[in-house]
Amino acid sequence: MERPPSEIDRWFAAEVQPHEAVLRAWLRARFGNQLEIDDLVQESMARILVARREAELRAPKAFLFAIARNLALDQLRRRGVFAPEPLVESGALFVMDENGDVPEAVARHHDLLLLTEAIQSLPPRCQEIFTLRKIYGLSQKEIAARLGLATSTVSAQLAIGLDRCTDFFARTRRERKGGR
Repeated sequence: MERPPSEIDRWFAAEVQPHEAVLRAWLRARFGNQLEIDDLVQESMARILVARREAELRAPKAFLFAIARNLALDQLRRRGVFAPEPLVESGALFVMDENGDVPEAVARHHDLLLLTEAIQSLPPRCQEIFTLRKIYGLSQKEIAARLGLATSTVSAQLAIGLDRCTDFFARTRRERKGGR
């Protein structure tokens, strides 16, 4: 007899597993054939489960990607290989850098978490289109071709995503100031 899924099983299926394909693609784009992508994904998922058992995770997707990135960089460091340049420049992917001071690094990390929350608050199709455009740098035409959509649909979804993210940031600023 099969046991019913636990709360953590349901959480993993809803909050982590849907990001596996994007995580694989991101690791492949970032690190190419330098690393065993399957091993990195498996280890990242195992570690996020351990972390979830210890505490509630507010941004599981961002945490999953951070775990994978750190594991990949650790493997490269151990081998004496330097990490390649990213295909798409994104300050959001690098939380800490050696040139900045600690308050700047903390502020960037906080901004990354807010951006992740804003994107995760979008409807699924809008989130997918917004991520492909703003994070991966694909053109509207490329996104339309990849998803089998009209470019006007992609354009409309990007406008919706931008509006909703702008509203999210405005709400967050007001809440920080205590003016809910």
